[in-house]
Amino acid sequence: MYGCRGCGLGPLVRVLDLGKMPAADHFPSMTSVDTGSEATHPLAMDLCAMCGLAQLAEDDTVTAEPRGVEPQALRDQAVDAVSRVAAGGWLPGGGTVREFGSPHGGSWLPLLTERDYVLTGGPADVVIDCFGIMHEPHQRVAFAQRAAATAPGGVLLLQFHSLHTIVRQGQWNALRHGHFAYYSMAALQKLLRSAGMVAVTAWEFSLYGGSVLVAAVHAPAEADPWIARVCAQEAAVADPAVVRGLQQEADRQAGALRRWVESESASGRVVYAYGAASRAVALFHLAGLHRGLLAGVADASPGKQGRRMPGTDIPIMSPAELLAAQPDRVLLTLPDLLPEVSERWPELEGRWVIDVPETL
Repeated sequence: MYGCRGCGLGPLVRVLDLGKMPAADHFPSMTSVDTGSEATHPLAMDLCAMCGLAQLAEDDTVTAEPRGVEPQALRDQAVDAVSRVAAGGWLPGGGTVREFGSPHGGSWLPLLTERDYVLTGGPADVVIDCFGIMHEPHQRVAFAQRAAATAPGGVLLLQFHSLHTIVRQGQWNALRHGHFAYYSMAALQKLLRSAGMVAVTAWEFSLYGGSVLVAAVHAPAEADPWIARVCAQEAAVADPAVVRGLQQEADRQAGALRRWVESESASGRVVYAYGAASRAVALFHLAGLHRGLLAGVADASPGKQGRRMPGTDIPIMSPAELLAAQPDRVLLTLPDLLPEVSERWPELEGRWVIDVPETL
């Protein structure tokens, strides 16, 4: 790619390079054999020195993602978000609503129709984008489309996984094919301004370790003090040297995972995982896992069951198959799922693993 996905200028600075990886959304059939041709797709993150947008460097994958099952944590957060937005006076009710959805599924529309909003295909009083816009290769165009969809006097509600969180918590495997942008508040403000909009307030949530919901309106408008505070807190992620810390985290976490599963296997314990998430693809591949170390990955999505993790021979199974296997350890690839899976499968109490030990 030439130029920044946001401002179109650059220059772009490489801050994370995972080399060649399997496509994150391609889960091959268990009957197929990986001959080494699956891990052929470059996976790297660049940071724009001009506008500060972190972005997927390139994406040569063409896949059809099996639709996942929306986690309870995401549904609960949507209810919380709509309640908080309404409490802030942004949802007076009785207007129109439009949603730009995420390919991962989930929708806020039922929550808005309960408040007497009517779905429209034209400019709407409330426009929703929950983790959707990051999937757009042409960021400036995508923001312009959402601005055009927002009626005069309307509000755009846009939620994103914070780049500040990704860097601070070492979430290097948030980088994946199909996710083209990773936002700091400052970079998001610039993209909104390019579309004639202003971020006027925002709310923080613990989902994915730290996500932000922004309310944006057509200019002119004044942002509340919270926006400035967040920009100040996130100033470090404009520095490529800081964001490059993700490279060290990738090597550290992959090495720790490999050592842990090898130690568990040597001790006679059988390890499975739960959550055939796209972010687990890079982690498993970088750690060099195979079914001799990780016996299988359970997932609630029927579209993924009976397939395997790309770039490896690790099978994807149903939760019922996981229970029947009576695993000694279950690595949870998405920590947000812990309350949900703990309640649903009490038989696995004490076997869930979120953070593997650093040294053994």
